[in-house]
Amino acid sequence: MTTTAIPAALRAPHIPADGLYEGHRELRRVPDGWEDRPYELFGLVPQSRTIGAEIRGLDLSVPPSPAVRDELDRALLEWKVLFFRGQRLSSDAQRAFALNWGELETNPLLAAGDAKDVARFDRTAVPTFENVWHTDVTFRERPAMGAVLQLREVPPAGGDTLWADMAVAYDNLPREVRERIDGARAVHDFVPGFARFSPAERLARFQDDFPPVEHPVVRTHPRTGRRMLFVNASFTTRIVGLAREESDRLLRLLFQQAHVPEYQVRFRWQAGDVAFWDNRATQHYAVADYGTHRRVAERVAIAGDRPY
Repeated sequence: MTTTAIPAALRAPHIPADGLYEGHRELRRVPDGWEDRPYELFGLVPQSRTIGAEIRGLDLSVPPSPAVRDELDRALLEWKVLFFRGQRLSSDAQRAFALNWGELETNPLLAAGDAKDVARFDRTAVPTFENVWHTDVTFRERPAMGAVLQLREVPPAGGDTLWADMAVAYDNLPREVRERIDGARAVHDFVPGFARFSPAERLARFQDDFPPVEHPVVRTHPRTGRRMLFVNASFTTRIVGLAREESDRLLRLLFQQAHVPEYQVRFRWQAGDVAFWDNRATQHYAVADYGTHRRVAERVAIAGDRPY
């Protein structure tokens, strides 16, 4: 006697279309066809699969030779954020290191350090928060190419910074989402990001200097050719040509991609540590979990080009 198996009755599975999904993720650190060569002039220790590497054996207060500068440049393109322990740079040395990659930009919306192009972050002096996933100054026509950040004072615990690889984030979007956003443009505005901690009358003074701008939702890295998701929760307000509700829903989905742990690296600071990141290819998040303790950081930003 034979029996026929009865299929198990299962409710129809349903997850909202703008959710995040478990399962395989494609984690490409470099573009297809990229020549992956060893580093010969310093030590490099990866901190995650695709993003973040600690550089060892360099003193950033000493001007790098052309060969060292070029190898660091390659490391930045391949790892997106580089970490240097125990540097304790003066502001002049921090600026001099950043100048190896281009002219420095100023940001009048932020408190200044020892020079107008050194931004100082100290919540005990000027209330600011960066505990939201964002890419710096995308409200500019030419957002920063990169940034060099040094922690001058750290809390006894907490105050880490995370970075997310936005090329990998783009690679892992569903095909139908990639097709929908390729060629789309979005509006970026400084007001939403700064309104969280700046009075309206102060922001109003800068509206003429920083009008809303449009950038591609997916930008192409000018050096590697990688396609990268280029919207962020601080400054991207809407996708051009979509109704508000549709734009908001699509942006929520895109903003969520930075939250995926496989795309991230997390750095635990010590005083004097330096991070140098590619602002074109990443988002970052400063964890505000240190209560009333003091955390003082200084950042130098390198001028960038117009996204395409």
